[in-house]
Amino acid sequence: MVNTVWLIKRPADFPEADMLENEDMIILIQDAVIRVPIIENWAACREDALARNIKIPEDKLLDYEDIIDIIEKAEKVIVW
Repeated sequence: MVNTVWLIKRPADFPEADMLENEDMIILIQDAVIRVPIIENWAACREDALARNIKIPEDKLLDYEDIIDIIEKAEKVIVW
């Protein structure tokens, strides 16, 4: 289970590493897909990456339905 989902919309808006807990997950949406975070627990919106022609490993891509499932199961969601 994911404790906190961080929805990141812009590439310059990543949270500081000390703000994240082990059970947190970063999901890149909109323009944030152009910058990959250095933490391990992240994913990117497939549609946003395709729209911007950004190459992201397949195992890190999520469809909107996948993102919604993660959000529904998370304890907290932060849009950053």
